Amino acid sequence: MKAALLHAPGQPLTIEDVQIAKPGPREVLVRTAVTGLCHSDLHFMDGAFPHPLPLVLGHEAAGIVEAVGSDVTYVRPGDPVVLCLSVFCGHCRHCLTGHPAMCDTPEVNLPPGTSRRLSWQGEVLHQFYNTSTFAEQVLVHEHALVKVRPDMPLDRAALLGCAVLTGTGAIFHRAAVRPGETVAIIGCGGVGLAAVNGAALAGAGRIIAIDTQASKLNLAKTLGATDVMDAASGDVAEAVLELTHGGVDHAIECIGLKRTAEAAFAMLAPRGMATIVGIPPWGTKLELDAIAMLADRRIQGSRMGSNRFRLDIPQLVDFYLQGRLHLDHMISDRLTLPEINTGFDRMRAGTAVRQIVLF
Repeated sequence: MKAALLHAPGQPLTIEDVQIAKPGPREVLVRTAVTGLCHSDLHFMDGAFPHPLPLVLGHEAAGIVEAVGSDVTYVRPGDPVVLCLSVFCGHCRHCLTGHPAMCDTPEVNLPPGTSRRLSWQGEVLHQFYNTSTFAEQVLVHEHALVKVRPDMPLDRAALLGCAVLTGTGAIFHRAAVRPGETVAIIGCGGVGLAAVNGAALAGAGRIIAIDTQASKLNLAKTLGATDVMDAASGDVAEAVLELTHGGVDHAIECIGLKRTAEAAFAMLAPRGMATIVGIPPWGTKLELDAIAMLADRRIQGSRMGSNRFRLDIPQLVDFYLQGRLHLDHMISDRLTLPEINTGFDRMRAGTAVRQIVLF
Protein backbone atom coordinates (compact mmCIF):
# COMPACT_ATOMS: atom_id res chain seq x y z
CA MET A 1 0.00 0.00 0.00
CA LYS A 2 0.96 3.67 -0.20
CA ALA A 3 1.73 5.57 2.98
CA ALA A 4 3.30 8.88 4.03
CA LEU A 5 6.51 8.31 6.01
CA LEU A 6 8.38 10.54 8.43
CA HIS A 7 12.10 9.73 8.24
CA ALA A 8 13.48 12.56 10.39
CA PRO A 9 12.11 15.61 12.24
CA GLY A 10 11.98 18.73 10.12
CA GLN A 11 11.79 16.82 6.85
CA PRO A 12 8.75 16.54 4.55
CA LEU A 13 6.79 13.30 4.55
CA THR A 14 7.59 10.95 1.67
CA ILE A 15 5.06 8.76 -0.14
CA GLU A 16 6.35 5.18 -0.16
CA ASP A 17 5.23 1.61 -0.85
CA VAL A 18 4.98 -0.16 2.50
CA GLN A 19 3.76 -3.53 3.75
CA ILE A 20 1.03 -4.20 6.29
CA ALA A 21 0.51 -7.43 8.21
CA LYS A 22 -2.60 -9.59 8.14
CA PRO A 23 -5.00 -9.21 11.08
CA GLY A 24 -3.98 -11.17 14.15
CA PRO A 25 -6.27 -12.09 17.07
CA ARG A 26 -8.65 -9.21 17.87
CA GLU A 27 -7.18 -7.09 15.07
CA VAL A 28 -9.09 -5.37 12.27
CA LEU A 29 -7.82 -4.30 8.84
CA VAL A 30 -9.48 -1.10 7.62
CA ARG A 31 -9.38 0.41 4.13
CA THR A 32 -8.82 4.11 4.83
CA ALA A 33 -11.37 6.39 3.17
CA VAL A 34 -10.45 9.71 4.82
CA THR A 35 -7.85 10.92 7.30
CA GLY A 36 -7.58 14.32 8.96
CA LEU A 37 -4.45 16.38 9.54
CA CYS A 38 -4.01 17.20 13.22
CA HIS A 39 -1.63 19.55 15.01
CA SER A 40 -0.51 16.58 17.10
CA ASP A 41 0.98 15.05 13.95
CA LEU A 42 2.81 18.32 13.28
CA HIS A 43 4.39 18.26 16.75
CA PHE A 44 6.12 14.99 15.86
CA MET A 45 7.04 16.15 12.34
CA ASP A 46 8.73 19.23 13.76
CA GLY A 47 10.55 17.29 16.49
CA ALA A 48 8.70 18.68 19.51
CA PHE A 49 8.15 15.13 20.79
CA PRO A 50 10.35 12.07 20.27
CA HIS A 51 9.22 8.85 18.55
CA PRO A 52 11.08 5.92 16.95
CA LEU A 53 11.57 6.43 13.19
CA PRO A 54 10.70 5.84 10.38
CA LEU A 55 7.08 6.40 11.24
CA VAL A 56 3.64 6.60 9.62
CA LEU A 57 1.76 9.43 11.32
CA GLY A 58 -1.99 10.06 11.39
CA HIS A 59 -4.65 9.12 13.94
CA GLU A 60 -7.95 10.70 12.81
CA ALA A 61 -9.70 8.63 10.15
CA ALA A 62 -12.75 6.80 8.86
CA GLY A 63 -12.92 3.82 6.54
CA ILE A 64 -14.41 0.43 5.72
CA VAL A 65 -13.52 -2.84 7.43
CA GLU A 66 -11.73 -5.16 4.97
CA ALA A 67 -10.83 -8.13 7.16
CA VAL A 68 -10.89 -9.24 10.77
CA GLY A 69 -8.70 -11.55 12.81
CA SER A 70 -9.73 -14.34 15.13
CA ASP A 71 -11.88 -13.52 18.17
CA VAL A 72 -13.19 -10.25 16.64
CA THR A 73 -16.92 -10.01 17.30
CA TYR A 74 -17.63 -6.27 17.15
CA VAL A 75 -17.24 -5.62 13.40
CA ARG A 76 -17.26 -7.55 10.13
CA PRO A 77 -16.04 -6.76 6.60
CA GLY A 78 -18.02 -3.96 4.99
CA ASP A 79 -18.77 -2.06 8.21
CA PRO A 80 -18.10 1.72 8.12
CA VAL A 81 -15.97 2.72 11.09
CA VAL A 82 -14.23 5.67 12.74
CA LEU A 83 -10.79 5.09 14.27
CA CYS A 84 -9.66 6.61 17.57
CA LEU A 85 -6.30 6.55 19.32
CA SER A 86 -8.02 6.09 22.71
CA VAL A 87 -7.65 2.32 22.53
CA PHE A 88 -9.24 0.75 25.61
CA CYS A 89 -8.78 -2.67 27.19
CA GLY A 90 -12.09 -2.78 29.07
CA HIS A 91 -10.73 -4.32 32.28
CA CYS A 92 -8.16 -1.92 33.84
CA ARG A 93 -9.08 0.43 36.67
CA HIS A 94 -9.50 3.36 34.29
CA CYS A 95 -11.88 1.48 32.00
CA LEU A 96 -13.84 -0.04 34.89
CA THR A 97 -14.33 3.37 36.53
CA GLY A 98 -15.67 4.95 33.34
CA HIS A 99 -12.47 6.61 32.08
CA PRO A 100 -11.41 4.52 29.06
CA ALA A 101 -9.51 7.46 27.50
CA MET A 102 -6.95 7.03 30.28
CA CYS A 103 -6.37 3.33 29.55
CA ASP A 104 -2.66 2.55 29.26
CA THR A 105 -2.78 -1.25 29.22
CA PRO A 106 0.16 -2.28 27.00
CA GLU A 107 -1.70 -5.20 25.43
CA VAL A 108 -3.83 -2.69 23.47
CA ASN A 109 -1.84 0.55 23.88
CA LEU A 110 1.42 -0.72 22.43
CA PRO A 111 4.35 1.41 23.65
CA PRO A 112 6.16 3.37 20.88
CA GLY A 113 8.53 1.15 18.95
CA THR A 114 6.89 -2.19 19.82
CA SER A 115 4.30 -2.56 17.04
CA ARG A 116 5.19 -4.92 14.18
CA ARG A 117 2.15 -4.24 12.02
CA LEU A 118 4.01 -2.23 9.35
CA SER A 119 7.27 -2.69 7.45
CA TRP A 120 9.26 -0.82 4.79
CA GLN A 121 12.12 -2.17 2.73
CA GLY A 122 12.30 -5.21 4.98
CA GLU A 123 12.64 -3.16 8.18
CA VAL A 124 10.22 -2.25 10.95
CA LEU A 125 8.05 0.76 10.19
CA HIS A 126 6.71 2.29 13.38
CA GLN A 127 3.02 2.79 14.11
CA PHE A 128 1.79 6.08 15.56
CA TYR A 129 -0.49 5.84 18.60
CA ASN A 130 -1.59 2.37 17.47
CA THR A 131 -3.23 3.82 14.35
CA SER A 132 -1.01 5.36 11.56
CA THR A 133 -3.78 6.60 9.29
CA PHE A 134 -1.63 8.38 6.67
CA ALA A 135 -1.87 5.15 4.70
CA GLU A 136 -4.26 3.35 2.38
CA GLN A 137 -4.89 0.67 5.03
CA VAL A 138 -4.77 0.59 8.82
CA LEU A 139 -4.38 -2.40 11.13
CA VAL A 140 -5.66 -1.82 14.67
CA HIS A 141 -7.04 -3.56 17.73
CA GLU A 142 -10.83 -3.85 17.55
CA HIS A 143 -11.06 -1.51 20.56
CA ALA A 144 -9.53 1.30 18.47
CA LEU A 145 -12.63 1.77 16.31
CA VAL A 146 -16.37 2.30 16.45
CA LYS A 147 -19.06 1.41 13.95
CA VAL A 148 -21.10 4.31 12.51
CA ARG A 149 -24.37 4.56 10.66
CA PRO A 150 -24.07 3.76 6.94
CA ASP A 151 -25.78 7.07 6.05
CA MET A 152 -22.98 9.08 7.72
CA PRO A 153 -20.59 10.62 5.13
CA LEU A 154 -17.10 9.30 5.89
CA ASP A 155 -15.34 12.59 5.14
CA ARG A 156 -17.27 14.20 8.00
CA ALA A 157 -17.13 11.09 10.16
CA ALA A 158 -13.32 11.17 10.12
CA LEU A 159 -13.30 14.45 12.07
CA LEU A 160 -15.09 12.74 14.94
CA GLY A 161 -12.10 10.53 15.72
CA CYS A 162 -9.98 13.32 17.18
CA ALA A 163 -10.80 17.02 16.66
CA VAL A 164 -14.53 16.91 17.31
CA LEU A 165 -14.32 14.22 19.97
CA THR A 166 -11.66 16.22 21.82
CA GLY A 167 -13.40 19.60 21.55
CA THR A 168 -16.92 18.48 22.40
CA GLY A 169 -15.64 16.07 25.06
CA ALA A 170 -13.83 18.91 26.81
CA ILE A 171 -17.18 20.68 27.03
CA PHE A 172 -19.45 17.74 27.86
CA HIS A 173 -17.23 15.51 29.99
CA ARG A 174 -14.24 17.36 31.39
CA ALA A 175 -15.64 20.86 31.98
CA ALA A 176 -19.24 19.61 32.28
CA VAL A 177 -20.64 22.92 31.02
CA ARG A 178 -24.19 23.53 32.23
CA PRO A 179 -26.99 25.52 30.59
CA GLY A 180 -26.58 29.27 31.03
CA GLU A 181 -22.88 29.21 31.93
CA THR A 182 -20.34 31.47 30.23
CA VAL A 183 -17.58 29.82 28.20
CA ALA A 184 -14.46 31.31 26.58
CA ILE A 185 -12.68 29.20 23.97
CA ILE A 186 -9.07 30.11 23.13
CA GLY A 187 -8.06 28.94 19.67
CA CYS A 188 -10.50 28.28 16.84
CA GLY A 189 -8.88 25.49 14.87
CA GLY A 190 -10.70 22.19 14.47
CA VAL A 191 -10.70 21.36 18.19
CA GLY A 192 -11.63 24.88 19.29
CA LEU A 193 -14.48 25.16 16.80
CA ALA A 194 -15.77 21.79 17.94
CA ALA A 195 -15.71 23.16 21.49
CA VAL A 196 -17.69 26.20 20.33
CA ASN A 197 -20.30 23.94 18.74
CA GLY A 198 -20.28 21.72 21.84
CA ALA A 199 -20.83 24.69 24.13
CA ALA A 200 -23.85 25.67 22.05
CA LEU A 201 -25.19 22.11 22.27
CA ALA A 202 -24.66 22.19 26.05
CA GLY A 203 -26.77 25.35 26.33
CA ALA A 204 -24.05 27.79 27.35
CA GLY A 205 -25.48 31.25 27.84
CA ARG A 206 -22.49 33.08 26.39
CA ILE A 207 -19.75 31.66 24.17
CA ILE A 208 -16.67 33.82 23.56
CA ALA A 209 -14.40 32.63 20.72
CA ILE A 210 -10.81 33.92 20.73
CA ASP A 211 -8.37 33.69 17.81
CA THR A 212 -6.11 35.83 15.63
CA GLN A 213 -7.69 34.78 12.31
CA ALA A 214 -10.79 36.75 11.25
CA SER A 215 -11.99 33.87 9.06
CA LYS A 216 -11.95 31.47 12.01
CA LEU A 217 -13.81 33.95 14.21
CA ASN A 218 -16.48 34.36 11.54
CA LEU A 219 -16.81 30.58 11.38
CA ALA A 220 -17.08 30.44 15.17
CA LYS A 221 -20.16 32.68 14.94
CA THR A 222 -21.73 30.20 12.53
CA LEU A 223 -21.08 27.38 15.00
CA GLY A 224 -22.62 29.17 17.97
CA ALA A 225 -20.27 31.83 19.36
CA THR A 226 -22.12 34.81 20.81
CA ASP A 227 -18.97 36.95 20.97
CA VAL A 228 -15.64 36.90 19.15
CA MET A 229 -12.33 38.44 20.15
CA ASP A 230 -9.14 39.12 18.18
CA ALA A 231 -6.31 37.74 20.30
CA ALA A 232 -3.83 40.04 18.57
CA SER A 233 -5.55 43.17 19.84
CA GLY A 234 -4.17 43.05 23.40
CA ASP A 235 -4.42 41.21 26.71
CA VAL A 236 -7.25 38.73 26.12
CA ALA A 237 -7.68 37.89 29.81
CA GLU A 238 -8.28 41.54 30.67
CA ALA A 239 -10.58 41.92 27.68
CA VAL A 240 -12.67 38.92 28.74
CA LEU A 241 -12.87 40.14 32.34
CA GLU A 242 -14.12 43.51 31.06
CA LEU A 243 -16.55 42.01 28.55
CA THR A 244 -18.12 39.67 31.12
CA HIS A 245 -17.93 42.05 34.10
CA GLY A 246 -15.87 39.63 36.18
CA GLY A 247 -14.83 36.56 34.20
CA VAL A 248 -16.15 33.33 32.72
CA ASP A 249 -17.34 30.11 34.29
CA HIS A 250 -15.21 28.06 31.89
CA ALA A 251 -12.12 28.80 29.80
CA ILE A 252 -11.22 26.12 27.26
CA GLU A 253 -7.63 26.41 25.96
CA CYS A 254 -7.19 24.72 22.56
CA ILE A 255 -3.76 25.91 21.42
CA GLY A 256 -1.15 24.43 23.76
CA LEU A 257 0.98 27.45 24.67
CA LYS A 258 2.19 28.67 28.06
CA ARG A 259 0.75 32.17 27.62
CA THR A 260 -2.69 30.98 26.47
CA ALA A 261 -2.97 28.42 29.26
CA GLU A 262 -2.11 31.12 31.82
CA ALA A 263 -4.58 33.50 30.16
CA ALA A 264 -7.30 30.85 30.46
CA PHE A 265 -6.85 30.78 34.23
CA ALA A 266 -6.57 34.57 34.47
CA MET A 267 -9.95 35.16 32.77
CA LEU A 268 -11.95 33.02 35.20
CA ALA A 269 -14.69 34.29 37.46
CA PRO A 270 -14.68 33.07 41.07
CA ARG A 271 -15.33 29.29 41.10
CA GLY A 272 -14.42 29.16 37.41
CA MET A 273 -12.60 26.28 35.75
CA ALA A 274 -9.86 26.44 33.11
CA THR A 275 -9.55 23.30 30.97
CA ILE A 276 -6.29 22.86 29.05
CA VAL A 277 -6.94 20.89 25.86
CA GLY A 278 -3.98 21.97 23.71
CA ILE A 279 -0.68 20.08 23.89
CA PRO A 280 2.10 22.40 25.17
CA PRO A 281 5.76 21.98 24.25
CA TRP A 282 7.59 19.34 26.26
CA GLY A 283 8.70 20.66 29.66
CA THR A 284 6.37 23.69 29.74
CA LYS A 285 5.70 25.06 33.23
CA LEU A 286 2.75 27.31 34.05
CA GLU A 287 2.82 30.34 36.37
CA LEU A 288 -0.52 31.06 38.03
CA ASP A 289 -1.75 33.60 40.54
CA ALA A 290 -2.01 31.54 43.72
CA ILE A 291 -4.21 34.15 45.44
CA ALA A 292 -6.78 33.76 42.65
CA MET A 293 -7.24 30.13 43.71
CA LEU A 294 -8.62 31.31 47.06
CA ALA A 295 -11.82 32.18 45.18
CA ASP A 296 -12.17 28.51 44.18
CA ARG A 297 -10.72 29.02 40.69
CA ARG A 298 -9.40 25.75 39.24
CA ILE A 299 -7.31 24.48 36.34
CA GLN A 300 -7.35 20.98 34.85
CA GLY A 301 -6.15 19.02 31.86
CA SER A 302 -8.14 17.08 29.31
CA ARG A 303 -6.97 14.01 27.42
CA MET A 304 -8.89 13.57 24.15
CA GLY A 305 -11.95 15.15 25.77
CA SER A 306 -12.09 12.43 28.46
CA ASN A 307 -14.00 10.49 25.83
CA ARG A 308 -15.94 7.24 25.82
CA PHE A 309 -15.71 7.13 22.04
CA ARG A 310 -17.83 4.01 21.55
CA LEU A 311 -20.69 5.99 23.11
CA ASP A 312 -19.74 9.53 22.11
CA ILE A 313 -19.11 9.14 18.38
CA PRO A 314 -22.49 7.55 17.54
CA GLN A 315 -24.15 10.40 19.46
CA LEU A 316 -22.11 12.97 17.53
CA VAL A 317 -23.13 11.28 14.28
CA ASP A 318 -26.77 11.71 15.30
CA PHE A 319 -26.17 15.37 16.12
CA TYR A 320 -24.64 15.90 12.67
CA LEU A 321 -27.47 14.18 10.83
CA GLN A 322 -29.96 16.21 12.87
CA GLY A 323 -28.24 19.43 11.72
CA ARG A 324 -27.00 20.33 15.21
CA LEU A 325 -23.28 19.52 14.78
CA HIS A 326 -21.87 21.58 11.93
CA LEU A 327 -19.08 19.41 10.56
CA ASP A 328 -19.42 20.69 6.98
CA HIS A 329 -18.08 24.09 8.05
CA MET A 330 -15.00 22.65 9.72
CA ILE A 331 -13.41 21.17 6.58
CA SER A 332 -11.23 23.86 5.03
CA ASP A 333 -9.35 21.76 2.42
CA ARG A 334 -9.61 18.36 0.74
CA LEU A 335 -6.27 16.84 -0.32
CA THR A 336 -4.80 13.75 -1.94
CA LEU A 337 -2.03 11.83 -0.18
CA PRO A 338 0.75 13.38 -2.36
CA GLU A 339 -0.48 16.83 -1.29
CA ILE A 340 -0.13 16.10 2.43
CA ASN A 341 2.94 18.31 2.96
CA THR A 342 1.07 21.26 1.47
CA GLY A 343 -1.59 20.69 4.09
CA PHE A 344 0.94 20.84 6.91
CA ASP A 345 2.42 24.02 5.45
CA ARG A 346 -1.05 25.59 5.70
CA MET A 347 -1.29 24.36 9.28
CA ARG A 348 2.02 26.02 10.18
CA ALA A 349 0.74 29.27 8.64
CA GLY A 350 -2.36 29.09 10.84
CA THR A 351 -4.81 29.46 7.94
CA ALA A 352 -6.38 25.98 7.94
CA VAL A 353 -9.27 24.80 10.11
CA ARG A 354 -9.39 21.04 9.47
CA GLN A 355 -7.89 19.50 6.37
CA ILE A 356 -8.65 15.99 5.19
CA VAL A 357 -6.91 13.56 2.84
CA LEU A 358 -9.23 11.55 0.59
CA PHE A 359 -8.05 8.10 -0.53
